[in-house]
Amino acid sequence: MVSTPIKRLRFIGTIEGISFIVLLGIAMPLKYFADMPMAVTIVGSLHGLFFVLFILAVANAAFRHRWSIIKMGLALVASVIPFGTFFLNKKLPEK
Repeated sequence: MVSTPIKRLRFIGTIEGISFIVLLGIAMPLKYFADMPMAVTIVGSLHGLFFVLFILAVANAAFRHRWSIIKMGLALVASVIPFGTFFLNKKLPEK
């Protein structure tokens, strides 16, 4: 299923992006407007795990495909911008 570094990066990037949107769009409003801080605790923990996996996937793809430091840095910046990983997925080669 995810046999190449690029496919793995796309897969993990999608999961990380979804978790980020859920954290910002659902869990944070629940915490501040519905007094449900547990939502951020749960979703935030999952997002943290996916974020670490995303960093490892970027490092793996960068190493295997000999990316420049700038290209690797831009891929990492995409993970802190809402919808950034989805944009990154579109820009990655089809390898």
